[in-house]
Amino acid sequence: MTYSLDDLLHSASTNIENIETKAKGPEGKLPLTDYMLRNSPSGDLFGLSQNVGMGWSPNKLKGKEVLLLSTQGGMKDQDGFPIALGYHTGHWEVDQLMKEAAMEINRAGGIPFAAYVSDPCDGRSQGTAGMFDSFPYRNDAAIVYRRLIRSLPTRKAVIGIATCDKGLPAMMLALSSMHDLPTIIIPGGVTLPPEYGEDAGKIQTIGARYSNNEITLEEAAEMGCRACATPGGGCQFLGTAATAQVVAEALGLSLPHSALAPSGQDIWREMAKNSARAVIEMENAKMTTKDILTDKAIHNAMVVHAAFGGSTNLLLHIPAIAHEAKCKIPSVQDWIKVNRQTPRLVSVLPNGPDYHPTIRAYLAGGVPEVMLELRKLGLLHEDVMTVTGKTLGENLDWWEQSDRRKKMKERLLLADNVRADEVIMSKEQAKKKGLTSTITFPTGNIAPEGSIIKSTSIDPEKIDENGIFYHKGKAKVFTSERDGIRAIRQGKVEQGDIMVVSGCGPLGTGMEETYQLTSALKHLSYGKHVTLITDARFSGVSTGACIGHVGPEGLADGPIGKLRDGDVIEVKVDTVHLVGHVHFLGTEEQPVSPEQGAVILSERERIGIKPADGLPDDTRLWAALQKVSGGTWNGSVYDVDKILQVLEAGEKALARDGVVN
Repeated sequence: MTYSLDDLLHSASTNIENIETKAKGPEGKLPLTDYMLRNSPSGDLFGLSQNVGMGWSPNKLKGKEVLLLSTQGGMKDQDGFPIALGYHTGHWEVDQLMKEAAMEINRAGGIPFAAYVSDPCDGRSQGTAGMFDSFPYRNDAAIVYRRLIRSLPTRKAVIGIATCDKGLPAMMLALSSMHDLPTIIIPGGVTLPPEYGEDAGKIQTIGARYSNNEITLEEAAEMGCRACATPGGGCQFLGTAATAQVVAEALGLSLPHSALAPSGQDIWREMAKNSARAVIEMENAKMTTKDILTDKAIHNAMVVHAAFGGSTNLLLHIPAIAHEAKCKIPSVQDWIKVNRQTPRLVSVLPNGPDYHPTIRAYLAGGVPEVMLELRKLGLLHEDVMTVTGKTLGENLDWWEQSDRRKKMKERLLLADNVRADEVIMSKEQAKKKGLTSTITFPTGNIAPEGSIIKSTSIDPEKIDENGIFYHKGKAKVFTSERDGIRAIRQGKVEQGDIMVVSGCGPLGTGMEETYQLTSALKHLSYGKHVTLITDARFSGVSTGACIGHVGPEGLADGPIGKLRDGDVIEVKVDTVHLVGHVHFLGTEEQPVSPEQGAVILSERERIGIKPADGLPDDTRLWAALQKVSGGTWNGSVYDVDKILQVLEAGEKALARDGVVN
């Protein structure tokens, strides 16, 4: 249809004569006092005018103001049908949580404010240039959240409502820095799996499986339609979204048994009401974020992360939370120690061995149930404070005897015929079932600064009776994820290959996720016989023998950027003792020792890797700033003092060289 200018600029249904040029304004009087008029900032006074201008009753302006922040996306009509879509299910229904919390604050005589910073979908941006903005978005959103909080100077408390991979970590970063305010996180919950079909993680591999003739076009179309079985919540697996919810609760920032609640259901809405009550009580008791986020709380979160077998992306987010909270930032050695001490107790997607969706982990007791088992092992600091106003130990005492715990487990058995201890186990049950600890940090001449492998996700068939994964083979080197997935779809990656994907760290792509590759290898029949090594990161649902976060990255002159096709690589991962190495050992014709290999790599030139075409300036700036601030092992944060120090040194160096601005 073609529209004329008259169509675009005027409609016969609009009566111009009805345009009004003045209005009566709200009736009543502002609750001003002599002291306020003489001493309050003009902004506080004008804020009252704004409040009544938006329709708030003047006689209700004395309540305490609470700011609600969320990642809400999309628009619905009055019946809940889409007018405009959001980016993902994770922010589609959180408006309901906002309303429940706001109404509860209103009922308590407070004044709720609401603001929104939506978030992207890592699943939607996989394999696209959108992934260049994924990780940097977290820092940007946290900045905007902090600015919004500070821009409402009269707020007394803050509620953060978020669900997914970047929005929830951004919210946690922002609230962690509000040391002197009461804050609370309401996790946005999870979507349900389809009665028939595949979960939202596996469904992202339909392109690779179809290309390798492992599913039909009709199967791909039908299963793809069903994967997101309910309209709201994070994906059904323990990826980054679900793990971030678990970590928020483990930190003490969320109410007990709030992570992984089913989006859109009554028990999920109830959580928002109760969270609003909790933050009001915190404000009354003068309890603030710094009372909750301590070194001990960070440690507890690391332990719970290990027990769940959570996403490796939280190794980027937990240090950043610690930085914002002014806590000790965990080192690689801290992570190794925690993962060696902590048994994995949860059997869910994508780790297994039984692939239960996250809703079952919730019904099995969720975070508090796992913490009960960890308490028996003496791995938790029970004296930390939480948003309930009670210590963690007191919360766990309540949970252990609660009727809610009993009824949740009964519902799981009735609905899915699954016992709670088949999902969340004791240490003894987990060992008998074959659950192994979560993460190993291989080093070696390819990764002198370290790397990460989610050792729980290696195919059990590839691990020997001593818990050792071993793969020695020839490298096939790719300088972009796109080239790697193209090779897989064209059948150019074969059983026994070691795929190397370099130039995809922060300086190259904003440290993109490579889920296209990891998911394809997981769900292709030969994929378990292929190892992936990259300086990029992984989606939380990634599985397989996939080694990421290799440091230094290729574009920072890291050895991974100097590998070539045909190089012999040895990978060894001890999934019991959580040690491992990734070594370049020369070629088949000229084998060398790991020490000799290190020398050869140091003398080689980089070949073929460069920043991705179209890498946004915003991402380039983020990459440079986080590199100065300690890089990915420090959480990819902005350490302002270090950045200013480098800038000052740079300005002095330029001045010495005669370079002027």
